[in-house]
Amino acid sequence: MTAVYERELDSQLNGLTGYVYGAIMLLFAGIYVMAFNLEGSPDFTGVLYSMKWIALITIPLLTMRSIAEERHQKTDQLLYSLPLGMTKIVVGKYLALVTVMAMPLAVMALYPLALNAAATAGHVALKSAYGALIGYFFLGMALTAIGLFISSLMENVGLAAGACFLVMLVLHFLSPLARFISSSGLVSLIAFTVIVVIVGLLFWRVTKNGMFALVLSLVLEGGLGACYALWPDRFSGLFGQVVEQLAVFDRFDNFTYDIFDLRAIVYFLSVTGVFLFLTVQVMERRRWAS
Repeated sequence: MTAVYERELDSQLNGLTGYVYGAIMLLFAGIYVMAFNLEGSPDFTGVLYSMKWIALITIPLLTMRSIAEERHQKTDQLLYSLPLGMTKIVVGKYLALVTVMAMPLAVMALYPLALNAAATAGHVALKSAYGALIGYFFLGMALTAIGLFISSLMENVGLAAGACFLVMLVLHFLSPLARFISSSGLVSLIAFTVIVVIVGLLFWRVTKNGMFALVLSLVLEGGLGACYALWPDRFSGLFGQVVEQLAVFDRFDNFTYDIFDLRAIVYFLSVTGVFLFLTVQVMERRRWAS
């Protein structure tokens, strides 16, 4: 796993990707620091709150090449021939991406101290500032795992970046979108039915086992129909509530309000685990197919 980690890290830092990622992060962090601190008391948590937008650009940039380019150049065959489990290979790549993701954050960790040193009135609450920075790091971990999974599905780097950007955009606007969803129980049932179909297609894409995906979809649809028949009132507004709970970006907001949210960290780690597992399954299928 160490060799995979070093190879991926070397690829990120010897090419432009890692440096462009870091430059964009630090550029916008500097702009927001200046904007938030030109007047009034020093503030850093507002900077990180605004930096959520930047993830829509930086995460696709960071993750697009990781597996998609390997497939495009056929160097993924070297990975499949390694005497390592696919889990170690995926985790090695992921940890290298997290290392690159954390580098500009390490530089940004100096900003609250610099703001306090330069402030003529007031000071940055260091506890809140570093709590928010930790939350941003865990948010980045979750988003990086999602980006790595999308990269594993693609063979074209441009498509991987575009698909990742669209997914990040949807995740960013999940809460506003949820408010436009009708509270009708029937609408929730239809929406969950569509989600089950998408899950079935995803499992077919990952496993290439059409029968397994079909049986899984039928079982889920049957369970969904039974639940609606037994408790139709509980479906009222349910889909909108579920969508709001899945909003990854919104989980970070509490950190900017001086709340160190352990539940959000558990959620970020859960998202990370789920998408790393899915990435491993995609890679395992290709290993055996090749």
